[in-house]
Amino acid sequence: MTIRLYDTAARQVRDFTPLTPGCASIYLCGATVQAAPHIGHIRSGLNFDVMRRWFQYRGYDVTFVRNVTDIDDKIIAKSAEQGRPWWSIGYENERAFASGYDALGCLPPTYEPRATGHIPEMIELMGALIERGHAYAAEGNVYFDVRSFPSYLELSNQELDNLRQPEGEGETGKRDARDFAMWKAVKPGEPSWETPWGRGRPGWHLECSAMAHKYLGRAFDIHGGGIDLIFPHHENEIAQSKAYGDEFARYWLHNAWVTLSGEKMSKSLGNSVLVSEMAQRWRPIVLRYYLGTPHYRSMIEYSEEALREAEAAFARIEGFVQRVIEMAGPVEPAAEVPPAFAEAMDDDMGVPQALAVVHTTVRQGNSALTADDKESAVARLAEVRAMLGVLGLDPLDPQWTAADRGDDLHGVVDSLVRLVLEQRQSARSRKDYATADAIRDQLVQAGLEIEDTPSGSRWTLRG
Repeated sequence: MTIRLYDTAARQVRDFTPLTPGCASIYLCGATVQAAPHIGHIRSGLNFDVMRRWFQYRGYDVTFVRNVTDIDDKIIAKSAEQGRPWWSIGYENERAFASGYDALGCLPPTYEPRATGHIPEMIELMGALIERGHAYAAEGNVYFDVRSFPSYLELSNQELDNLRQPEGEGETGKRDARDFAMWKAVKPGEPSWETPWGRGRPGWHLECSAMAHKYLGRAFDIHGGGIDLIFPHHENEIAQSKAYGDEFARYWLHNAWVTLSGEKMSKSLGNSVLVSEMAQRWRPIVLRYYLGTPHYRSMIEYSEEALREAEAAFARIEGFVQRVIEMAGPVEPAAEVPPAFAEAMDDDMGVPQALAVVHTTVRQGNSALTADDKESAVARLAEVRAMLGVLGLDPLDPQWTAADRGDDLHGVVDSLVRLVLEQRQSARSRKDYATADAIRDQLVQAGLEIEDTPSGSRWTLRG
């Protein structure tokens, strides 16, 4: 019984050996709250939620820290663009992220610290790095001297001579263009805090080094995030923390993106799909199934068709659960998951292989139902519930049963509206525009908004 994980730093799958026997400490880079989350943002939290659940199933006492970046260039830019206080934008979107995590069944983190709540820890860290010759102050900024840290770029496997460091506006006074900003000098109209080197605000990377140290100590087990964070964010965190004297993370895990038309889903590309919108159109448990069941290191190509396939696959599971309950009454989850499921999860969180065990068990249970073998059907359901519980997908969990009281009606309405929209599309295909318009008018009169998109028509309730 050994969990094995793909360590980005080692570029191989390694046995997980915790720093403290029976405990697992995890730091996940969380939301930068300049805007509401799309499903690509939420995937990271969901993948690491499954990982956390598996560690707990295996008996580990898990400490899970997921930070909130509530001050950075993007938030400040949004503040200027919208004419709103930066903290107002940050808090509004922090709540949107929390709602998204909750809707998709993510367990709350042990700690969820904000960057702006840890300025003293950042100042202390910078002071120590300056004293040790790893950082320097210049024109109100504080920079990390990358040449002072020989193992810089080992995580991302780059050559320093070929490095192009991302650079923000106002980063003046650098000794080397490859040095990165830990602290940025104050600019008119921007938030700032007092430091020994002048007023300013944190650079992006500093916060995670300071908060990981505060909540998890000088060394911890796992640091996670999306693959886009490997460089510069995680590389720079390592440099800061290890130059400070911390061992820092012992395993580095990175989840892949949700893509649309082959591109990373991002607001800057205009191809994001907001969680709030998706949760109106799809049951949240179906969204969790869709986002949480591919392997965390594999890309997910977003499409409506893929979501419909996920919906149908999960409906087969739910159908089996419901039939057994109708026949035998309540069935508690088994004490242990089947060995094949456990083997898949132990192997770098192999959720697709584990899910195959779920579906095989469902098929066996359906065969038992057909044969009127009540005992076998109940046993298979107990196993299915145990496995789904680990994945956060047990439809009988109180979280989902409470949510589905409201979703049941939405699901019925959605099925009926889709049927009507298909009739409308058929009318349009045969150029019977009068009928198509009449169907649309009737739906609007019933209180629905109809939007025609390249991927088909969608509906929402009118506000």
